[in-house]
Amino acid sequence: MKRAFWIVAGCLAVAIAAAVLWPRTDLGQSRYFPNQMYHHLALRAFGEIPYGGADTGEVLATLRHIRAGDSESWFAAWHNTAERVSSVARASRDPISRGRALLRAHDYYRSAEFLLDSNDPRRPETWAKNTRAFYEGLEALQVRYERIVVPYGSHHLNAIYFQGGPGSESRPLILGCGGFDSTMEELYFTIAAGALERGYSVLVFEGPGQGSVLREQGLTFTPEWEMPTRSVLDAFLAGHPKPPHIVFVGMSFGGYLAPRAAAFDTRIDGVVAFDVLFDMAEVGRRATPANALLERLVRMGWLDTADGLIRFGMSRSPDLKWAVTNALWTFGLRRPSEVQAAFVPYTLKDVAKDIRADVLILAGARDHFIPLEQVAQFERSLTQARSVSTTIYDEESGGEEHCQDGAVTLWQMTLFDWIDAKFAASVGRAAG
Repeated sequence: MKRAFWIVAGCLAVAIAAAVLWPRTDLGQSRYFPNQMYHHLALRAFGEIPYGGADTGEVLATLRHIRAGDSESWFAAWHNTAERVSSVARASRDPISRGRALLRAHDYYRSAEFLLDSNDPRRPETWAKNTRAFYEGLEALQVRYERIVVPYGSHHLNAIYFQGGPGSESRPLILGCGGFDSTMEELYFTIAAGALERGYSVLVFEGPGQGSVLREQGLTFTPEWEMPTRSVLDAFLAGHPKPPHIVFVGMSFGGYLAPRAAAFDTRIDGVVAFDVLFDMAEVGRRATPANALLERLVRMGWLDTADGLIRFGMSRSPDLKWAVTNALWTFGLRRPSEVQAAFVPYTLKDVAKDIRADVLILAGARDHFIPLEQVAQFERSLTQARSVSTTIYDEESGGEEHCQDGAVTLWQMTLFDWIDAKFAASVGRAAG
């Protein structure tokens, strides 16, 4: 009897221990990769789904071929998917199926190119396939758009105007730009398509440091973003009626660029930091290990030593490697030790007080790029703004990541409710 008791007791103890200590295998996962950069980029691909830039099955089929930290596996997986979807698109006789597949192929080519070095010979070819698929997709779907070449000194910028339907001329014009790594074409999925279905016209553009302006003309970022913005608006208004209001949405690094432009251009009535970016130098400091030591080495002129330490960090961190190499390319720098100093002018500290527009600040509670305290810093600096509204998305909302990756319909709800509240007169006239 005692033996039976101890057998039963032992079995119960094992069962209880297993229930407490054994990892649960029946719960879903919220991450696609343990590495934050690869997880962020996977979410970014999923985020294109609502407006036709990706499909769930295709994204999942691609991700299973990728090893986090292996940029070659990243390129191969996305490029293979893009080639397959592009081929399927061009074999389709149905224009809607063809157009949708081409837009997905465009975004898969964009994803493939993302982690390549700036001088990788595969980059120009992939970029050409990317843009070709995008515009062929718009044509197949009969999306109304106009490409605008904007004079900019001895160079030019590029813009796309998506004209809304009847009544759109009485609504605010939504102006949009990307940031540190996004493209003008990608803004169709994040901003333009959602605005079009709500009756707004949209003007998106690429400035120095972005898209084909960087790739084909070699123009790198300028902190004085009011200059490209002014050129784009001047060129647009020279051939189109003046809208009742202009709302400028800046994505990612555009969370600095759009507010900066609004501080100098009174034609901008509303500005949206999607997401907040008050001080780029602080972002750089937090992203770089041993930053205080590196800054001291740079001040002492020990640049080779600083470069060596940064490159060592890059060899251990895919996130740091991408951030530094992309900064070298988009800012036109020669060595890693120059990056932090190049970020310093990109702050709203001294210009936010000159913004007199309505301001919407968005932020993710777990944004891995931008420290959350930059929300309060920006709010305190907006002393002359007509109004300031802030939304911070938590984990339960699904919008906690940078630029609400994977939750495009969530942040758009905030955006369009805010536009309706701040510019109700023109929105109401168009709706009527």
